[in-house]
Amino acid sequence: MDTLSGFDFDNPIFRANPYPAYRFLREAAPLWRAPTGHWVLTTHADCVSVLRDARFGHGNPHARPAPEFAHEPIVRQLSQTMLLVDPPSHTRLRGLVSKAFNARRMEELRPRIEAIVDDLIDAVIDDGGMDVIRDFAHKLPVTVICDMLGIPEQDRAPFLSESRVRGRILDPVSLTRAEMDEANQGSLESAAYFKSLFAYRRANPGDDLTTALLAAREQDDRLTDEEALANISLLFGAGHETTTNLIGNGVLALHRNPEQQARLKADFSLLPNAVEELLRYDSPVQLTGRQALEDVELRGETIARGEQVLTLLGAANHDPAAFEGDPDELDVARPGVRALSFGGGIHFCLGAQLARIEGEIAFRKLLERLPDMRLVDAENVDWKPTVTLRGVVSLPAVW
Repeated sequence: MDTLSGFDFDNPIFRANPYPAYRFLREAAPLWRAPTGHWVLTTHADCVSVLRDARFGHGNPHARPAPEFAHEPIVRQLSQTMLLVDPPSHTRLRGLVSKAFNARRMEELRPRIEAIVDDLIDAVIDDGGMDVIRDFAHKLPVTVICDMLGIPEQDRAPFLSESRVRGRILDPVSLTRAEMDEANQGSLESAAYFKSLFAYRRANPGDDLTTALLAAREQDDRLTDEEALANISLLFGAGHETTTNLIGNGVLALHRNPEQQARLKADFSLLPNAVEELLRYDSPVQLTGRQALEDVELRGETIARGEQVLTLLGAANHDPAAFEGDPDELDVARPGVRALSFGGGIHFCLGAQLARIEGEIAFRKLLERLPDMRLVDAENVDWKPTVTLRGVVSLPAVW
């Protein structure tokens, strides 16, 4: 890429490997005004600064829909999630949910996650092959989030077999009418199911997040049914798609870097650091947006109140000013990894610790139980048609 005009979110070549474009943009124009009107940040320091700066809010979708889409069901639902609101609403919503994601409770999930992973491998090990995404990376986090939300076993099959690509609504490029219709359909189906789950959990309360949120709503009226519906739908989507991408992208990166895979296989004490490195190397979340709440000076430019800023987490994660060694290389023992894959500031991902634990267990079990697993074609994979959420559609493997 030799011109800024070549920086195209919607280009399949960019989607397959955005990092050369990120590097060019970071070096040529670390604060860039895109043709879409977004300000785009690519350095680690700038992204951290904006994500932690109270002068930037998250009150509007960074994938601002066209005016005719403003009242679409999916847009209305997203507008009530903690993902896209600012304090005090954000503080209230996040406070209700965060108790379920504290470090102690996440650590207590380890035995259950280990059992799920073993069951998934048991189901395919005699077949001599699987699709890593369909048969493993998708089913693991879906099962975990179903457990956390108290979704009954008999209701889980549609979630486990779900194959639609979601996440386009979060991209900084406009959706087509057909894409919006598909997103709306998914939103309405999700709403219908979770409404039925609310009724079930009111009649059959359990030790789960849905029951806890409904109890909070009924005790002091701090959470409306619409807010509960929107945020539980968000937790379900965010709770599995990003972890699916972490595992899929991580397996692909390790197979493309066999010396690093061998190093990890020989020393599982590297696993926590390796997960951080895999998150950095090919982040499952590539960008997040903010809106200037007042005029802000940055790098000699004025970002006017109301203007949108995209922090390119994937670019920041490859900034040589922030990482030892060559950030474009995978190094499972890289010291001091400070990836921005979970965002930052008050919107730092609630499920970060859970994703790390799922990743650690998944990579260890795959290397232990399927030590000779190899991807059918690690160099040619189909990437999901999304920019914000980065992951592969399918990853056939054999052993």
